[in-house]
Amino acid sequence: MKLTRSKIIIALIVLAAGLVWLWQSNSYSREVLKLEIIAPNETTMGEEVTYVVRYKNNGDVRLENPSLIFEYPKGALPLQGGSTRVTSELEDIFPGQERNTSFRARLFGKEGDVQEARAHIQYTPRNLNAQFESETTTTTVISRVPLTFELDLPSRTESGQEFTFDLNYFSNSSYPLSDLRIHMEYPEGFTFKSATPSPIGQSEWSVGLLNKTQGGRITVRGTVQGEVQESKIFRATLGTFKEGEFTQLTESARGVEITRTLLFIQQDVNGSVNTIASPGDALHYTLSYRNVSEKNLENLYLIVSLDGRPFDLSSTRPGPGGTFQQGDNSIIFEAGRVPSLRFLGKGQEGQVDFWVNVKDSWQVSGPQEKNFVLRSKVILSDVTQDFEVRVDSGLKVEQRVFYSDEVFGNEGPVPPHVGSSTTYTTTWQVHNPYNDVQNAKVRAVLPPGVVLTGNVFPQETPLTFDLVSREVVWDVGDLKAGTGSFLVAPSLSFQIRFTPSSSQAGTVPRLIGPAVVVADDVFVERSISAADPEITTALPDDSMVGAGQGVVQ
Repeated sequence: MKLTRSKIIIALIVLAAGLVWLWQSNSYSREVLKLEIIAPNETTMGEEVTYVVRYKNNGDVRLENPSLIFEYPKGALPLQGGSTRVTSELEDIFPGQERNTSFRARLFGKEGDVQEARAHIQYTPRNLNAQFESETTTTTVISRVPLTFELDLPSRTESGQEFTFDLNYFSNSSYPLSDLRIHMEYPEGFTFKSATPSPIGQSEWSVGLLNKTQGGRITVRGTVQGEVQESKIFRATLGTFKEGEFTQLTESARGVEITRTLLFIQQDVNGSVNTIASPGDALHYTLSYRNVSEKNLENLYLIVSLDGRPFDLSSTRPGPGGTFQQGDNSIIFEAGRVPSLRFLGKGQEGQVDFWVNVKDSWQVSGPQEKNFVLRSKVILSDVTQDFEVRVDSGLKVEQRVFYSDEVFGNEGPVPPHVGSSTTYTTTWQVHNPYNDVQNAKVRAVLPPGVVLTGNVFPQETPLTFDLVSREVVWDVGDLKAGTGSFLVAPSLSFQIRFTPSSSQAGTVPRLIGPAVVVADDVFVERSISAADPEITTALPDDSMVGAGQGVVQ
């Protein structure tokens, strides 16, 4: 078939147009739009970084409908908020025109991480329908992470022997670090026993927010099984957990060597291996040790290091052969002063003891600081063992009775008269300083002649009265650590009426028995209680009632 002249001409025109389009496309693909990102080569984690996206039209035609897409590095926190991928519509870019735009963010990641930012500009050259794109990237290295994150483990332990180790963390970042989470990776053969504070499961802790110069400590207790001289590696990571994604900031790893058992050590406090201490307690520590090796042991030394804010270290009193070193809070027992340390034959036992008190109260920085323990690290020559005693919440109840009161307005004679009724206001308040507690209840018994009037404040307070036992019960419920210091202490006021009998004339009768608060301490995992004494018609808390005005007339 022969092509007609007109068809040949049309084909040549189409081919020429295609060649022109191809030439134009190739010309625009070669640095028509110069695009670059200017950013620092390195930065400190959490510090502000500014990305300057600079672009210039090196071509001869206007670039129309340009659109800039900027992608922050993974783990970045844009200061403008929103997504880490930003799209901006730009004005047309004329030939020779140069512009720039800025993006600010804080970068998060571990030391040495290479953080890549990416920019794209899509545009259409004037008189063309084709869309073109220029793309560029830049990298910034996180050269410093202002976090202290260290595992503190004994260098050696015996297979199957219970021990504790600490993880200490501290932030020196000028920017608050939020949504922090710690993950612990235990070696094969490790059996988790407990941890302070309690983890999520057995190996994760939600730290939440850390401001500059804030930190904390995690203490883990457990056992590890292994062969002698085998190394067991513990690893911990700290990072942020946002939108289901974990960004690691730092990590720590330490090894523990399994050693042969030479000595068995046991700690008793007040005669028990499972003692729970309370604020104000006097503690008697007994450390027993036994030679379980196949040889006699001579010239041993024993050092006990005490650690824990509740300790009243000024009250420390070593037993025979011991010396207390105030500088490092340690008690030293030397072989020259303790016969069982001078020589301990195969299978033989020995013991030393000391006394120390728990403070009545101690400073805390906020309700997040709770669950206190008394730690004692025992070093017996080459053997080290850690012990701890948990301290309960220090739950307290305060009971007061007033005649002079504006809550209900009391009436009746003062001093009370036989056969006449006098009303009084009883106020209970509960303080819970150091641990979370559950199911708290306050109870007290009303003696004969005393009844409830029915006036209660706040009115919705769950207060009950048993007619048989004559017991008044306030169901307080759950209380957070710090209640009464950082958090408002719950209080209750209720009115009672007292009508003295003739047999009570000339006496100072009871108005209410001791107030007893009972609750389940979440940290020590047992029920705890406290009491405040009974109150008589003498009304010791009412300054308006003078001496002798409590005697029934």
